[in-house]
Amino acid sequence: MEKQLNFTDMEYSKRRRTTKREEFLNRMDQLLPWVQWVEVIHPYYPLGKRGRPPQEIEVMLRMLLLQVWFNLSDESVEDAIYDSYAMKSFLGLNFDRGEQVPDATTLCKFRKLLNEHDLQKAIFDNVQIVLEREGKQVRGGTIVDATIIEAPNSTKNSSGQRNPEMHSVKKGTKWYFGMRIHIGVDPLHGFIHTITGTAANVAEVKEAPKLLREDDEVAYADAGYCKLERYDTKKRRYEINRQHGTFRRHYGDGLSWQEEQKLEKRKSSVRCKVEYAFHVVKDIFHWRKARYKGIQKNLNYAYLAFASANLYMLASFT
Repeated sequence: MEKQLNFTDMEYSKRRRTTKREEFLNRMDQLLPWVQWVEVIHPYYPLGKRGRPPQEIEVMLRMLLLQVWFNLSDESVEDAIYDSYAMKSFLGLNFDRGEQVPDATTLCKFRKLLNEHDLQKAIFDNVQIVLEREGKQVRGGTIVDATIIEAPNSTKNSSGQRNPEMHSVKKGTKWYFGMRIHIGVDPLHGFIHTITGTAANVAEVKEAPKLLREDDEVAYADAGYCKLERYDTKKRRYEINRQHGTFRRHYGDGLSWQEEQKLEKRKSSVRCKVEYAFHVVKDIFHWRKARYKGIQKNLNYAYLAFASANLYMLASFT
């Protein structure tokens, strides 16, 4: 998509410094494979032979990603683009030529189009091709982990019920209502290669075999995945972290405990890479609560969020 400079761009180019938001958007703009993503969506996009001509696919895709990265509603992302020079520049609009920001309804319809054809999954798979081309696609092992995405548990709505697809689960001493996002990550760079979504009460260990690839010889996980070999039909090596208090209670403070502690630290040094993927999505993209009703819609949102996380991490290598 061609971007033409106007007087506003020339005026802003005289600034003493750029904001972190603008630096982030410029980096993502250079890194994302826009042409390939547009080709994925194009066969399903309306041709515009009737009614109002549709917006460009790339413009809608950029607007949707702004919504994902900054955790905005349809109406909020529209207002933010009008307010923010960095977002307006990322979208590539030129108000002098009569171009306008797509409204919230148009964005909602675009997202529904992607949901109907599972195009978010296709975009996530396309990022795997980018990683492989960059030499960052690692095979032979996988780190598995899951995180809880909370959903509203209020019954003050028209149906008087909570989201039927979500469920409650107790973690530690606290109860959570929502869903789990399960991910598989390579043990070298920490890029996400597989994502699944379930209700929060589904055990992590039961979903883990879906995250392991056929050629994976070793699986890394935390103590929540004990007895993973019971659910995995393939013969692999399982590097599962044990609970700290458990083996210390068995071995005391002797030499055996010290050796066990060294082994656990080695496992943790590999397994910790999965935490950075969650950090990007939950702390940088601020996705901690379910945005939509139903697991599948939120899973589609997760595909875009983790595809962006892969590219965000790839930028740190370049």
